[in-house]
Amino acid sequence: MRIGIFIVIYILFINTSTAQNQYPIVLIHGFMGWGTDEMAGYKYWGGEHDFQEYLESFGYEVYTVSIGPISSNWDRAIETYYQIKGGQVDYGKKHSDQYKIIQKPKNKNWDGLYSQWNSDNPIHIIGHSLGGQTARMLQFLLENQIYADSLNMTIEESDLLRIQKLKWIRSITTISTPHNGTTLSNIVTTTLPFMEELMGLAALIDNRVYSFDLEQWGFSRRSNEPWNKYFERLRYHPAWKTKNFCAWDVSVEGARQLNNKLKANNDIYYFSFATGNTNKDQNTGQHKPNASMSIVLRPNAYMMGKSTQCWVKGDCTDSTWYENDGIVNTISQLGPTSGQSGFDKIITYKDEDDLVTGAWLYMGKYTMDHKAFMGHGNYSDETITIVYNVFNEHSKRLMSLPAF
Repeated sequence: MRIGIFIVIYILFINTSTAQNQYPIVLIHGFMGWGTDEMAGYKYWGGEHDFQEYLESFGYEVYTVSIGPISSNWDRAIETYYQIKGGQVDYGKKHSDQYKIIQKPKNKNWDGLYSQWNSDNPIHIIGHSLGGQTARMLQFLLENQIYADSLNMTIEESDLLRIQKLKWIRSITTISTPHNGTTLSNIVTTTLPFMEELMGLAALIDNRVYSFDLEQWGFSRRSNEPWNKYFERLRYHPAWKTKNFCAWDVSVEGARQLNNKLKANNDIYYFSFATGNTNKDQNTGQHKPNASMSIVLRPNAYMMGKSTQCWVKGDCTDSTWYENDGIVNTISQLGPTSGQSGFDKIITYKDEDDLVTGAWLYMGKYTMDHKAFMGHGNYSDETITIVYNVFNEHSKRLMSLPAF
């Protein structure tokens, strides 16, 4: 018993003795994600495991937000803010009027996971997939005053949008994030019968707690409504045809427009982890999935491994986009580069001498599919051990960063 206590104390000492900060870590889930109290205990961050609990065992302060799984990054970023800080969600008058959504949904009012969050108590953010874009949008909203009218005469009244909030974020880490979009997005919305994976999830979570969290659109599951009917209504919801939905944000054009305004800040550290699980066919130059890729994702990987998408300006993706993890093209995960007003600097991380602010530190590619890094689908004990080590070592790295 004494030995066990000594080991725990020793681990906590090792993790805190080299720390220059002890800022909390906030986890932001991606597309079709869920919170800790949903899916009958099956975790988005870990599946049958629990990454939050694992990090907490080393003494880190960790929070997990639960936001709209298919909402736009604007909506998700605002929900993230109020879940951390606390208060009534307010999407902004101009934004709400533009997309005809409910500006202040009454059920989106939270006490706050970390209500003391401010410039004296900043946070580290880790976002998976769409969650990485959401983190960057949150940074943008914190750093800018947002206007409530098209003439930029009247400032929004909400706590988040009316006042600049600098140095509230110390670092942003993205995992498998479509910084420059994914070539899957258009395929999914135009050539497949709505998202096959979404329907598969419906079967998985039948009779369990799950919400698409679209109260701002006035959309919710009706009493005793079967899942297939719920999905059918969602499939034809008019929100899909707007630019206030995740499908737009993760398209190559939607991501480019985000990148035009979401820029790296010289006060913030940025890290990107990439995943890919395809191999190049030497005869065709196209990519096909590895045997270790989830069967569910292989059709996506085949199509992404030979498909291109074009931006409005006419330029298109090329063969460097073929490598993918079944959801996101690997090259898109390194950092934002498609903005027309210039792109953020990307540095391949080698050691702590590379730790600089205002640039994306690329932490390398892991041969896993999009789900495996989160502990879902096909993964081995070796895979989960690798992921655990990545989270622990990176958390140490985050705590070693200089405090503001």
